[in-house]
Amino acid sequence: MATAADTRVTRSPGERIVDTLARRRYDAVRRHVRGRLLDVGCGDNRVVRAYGNGIGVDIHQWGNVDLVVDDAAHLPFEAGSFDTVTFIAALNHIANRENVLEEARRVIREDGRLIATMITPRLSALWHAVIRPWDPDQCGRDLHEGEVWGISSEEMRRMIERHGFDVVRHERFVLGLNNLFIAVPRRAR
Repeated sequence: MATAADTRVTRSPGERIVDTLARRRYDAVRRHVRGRLLDVGCGDNRVVRAYGNGIGVDIHQWGNVDLVVDDAAHLPFEAGSFDTVTFIAALNHIANRENVLEEARRVIREDGRLIATMITPRLSALWHAVIRPWDPDQCGRDLHEGEVWGISSEEMRRMIERHGFDVVRHERFVLGLNNLFIAVPRRAR
């Protein structure tokens, strides 16, 4: 007779590391989320599922995606529909990231917040090479046109601010290797 221990899936050390770091990233973001959430590039949609009030969108169906879209720069939501918009380790994978940030500005409420995480290009290239065998996003593919290996902190700030947001907080987490940005819509002066 099989026991519960016999039916557990054995995970490699690499898979456990990838999962642990993803959990740390999601936890760092989730503590700043307020109100109705839109997670763009949501992957397996863990943040929305854990938070409980929002929608996860992606261009791929990773199993739990609420809405699969052809282009995150054209979302089927009314202006000002969300209190928080998140990009968790996703902006570097979005080729038209500038247009997608414009769309985020459109769908966020005036008192809302944008939250984004990102690692630097050099660290990203190294990290992705190491985790490739355990990362479902990389299995069988290289970078697509327009994707980049991470984005520097300076470029993240400039890009966010170019699209009508003011970065009000930048903090490092996971041993200082990852960056979290919190931005609010810039008010007309």
